[in-house]
Amino acid sequence: MRFPTLQIHAGVEPDPQTGSILTPIYQTTTYVQPSVDEYLSKGYSYSRTGNPTVRALERKLTVLEAGGADCACFGTGMAAIQSVLLACLNAGDHAVVSDVVYGGTYRFCTKVLSRFGVTFTFADTSKPEKVREALRRETRLIFTETPANPTLKLTDLAAVSEIARERGIPHATDNTFLTPYYQRPLELGADFSIHSTTKYIDGHNATVGGAVVSRTRELDEKVRFLQNSTGSIMSPQVAWLTLQGAKTLSVRMDRQSANAMAVARFLEGHPKVERVCYPGLESFPQHALARKQATGFGAMLWFEVRGGVAAGKRLMDAVEVWSLAENLGSIESLVTHPVTMTHSAVEPAERKRVGITDGLVRLSVGLEDSDDLIEALERALLEV
Repeated sequence: MRFPTLQIHAGVEPDPQTGSILTPIYQTTTYVQPSVDEYLSKGYSYSRTGNPTVRALERKLTVLEAGGADCACFGTGMAAIQSVLLACLNAGDHAVVSDVVYGGTYRFCTKVLSRFGVTFTFADTSKPEKVREALRRETRLIFTETPANPTLKLTDLAAVSEIARERGIPHATDNTFLTPYYQRPLELGADFSIHSTTKYIDGHNATVGGAVVSRTRELDEKVRFLQNSTGSIMSPQVAWLTLQGAKTLSVRMDRQSANAMAVARFLEGHPKVERVCYPGLESFPQHALARKQATGFGAMLWFEVRGGVAAGKRLMDAVEVWSLAENLGSIESLVTHPVTMTHSAVEPAERKRVGITDGLVRLSVGLEDSDDLIEALERALLEV
């Protein structure tokens, strides 16, 4: 079956007791066992370890993220990222990480894992030769994010996966921005595909969650061990809401991406805009790679206004329709100032090194009419 069909039907079936077309919310702590000898005969014992509603979402995402053995769902996207890092790294180990990643990922690496003797090299993973140069004898993981948040820099997933295979270490990638509808990291050789389900998979600003789809059963078992040990499993209520959001993923992504292209072209031609960055534009430095490894360009873009930081702040404070907020991927269009919001945990010197400028305005384009979105930006640009 094709993706639009799978996103509706994969992993779920009518409730055998009632025929309910929607998976029930199994809001329960524990599960009564038939007998001591038949312990776990029905598959569940305690909801920190497993829950039928959560399991339905895990089955669905496994199918959608083609090439995976299984999926584990978490209470947040950061819990999902944490589980992969903890599953692969011990004291004394080293990891190569994309130099541009979500600020929370950078914070967990540099402020938490570093306390336990794990070291990191934040390399320009858009250049495979830089990944090779960053490898050490003690390297045990390559972690990439593509497109990167917020600069949208791309990593060639197949090339980096080949480097990881040569060294016999896993390659994990954050696939949140493009989702399995547009990009399939496991088919390109990655070992883990990570999602903040909070974003496009939910799509409605209603939940916070995460997911890890693993290439092999062995890797999934390591992640699932952390899911249980840290108590970070997704709640059944969140899983149920995310199951509903996932059903419209492809429709939303296509419309939001088309809106993003229209907004990007408008901004590219505006005299008050210094620079626009969107993978779908021919001016995007890695446009050819965007076309090669993904089937769509996504709905994230950024730009800088002439007049610098002060002008950018005036625009963000004045713009209508677009909500000033930290999330992305929702049906509502959002505008974010990464330096103040999503990447405030990254040191100023490091932000400058990787291109996260103080004047960068990040847009998450939603489902509104594209003309309304453009007109709102046009009015705001008159104020700067």
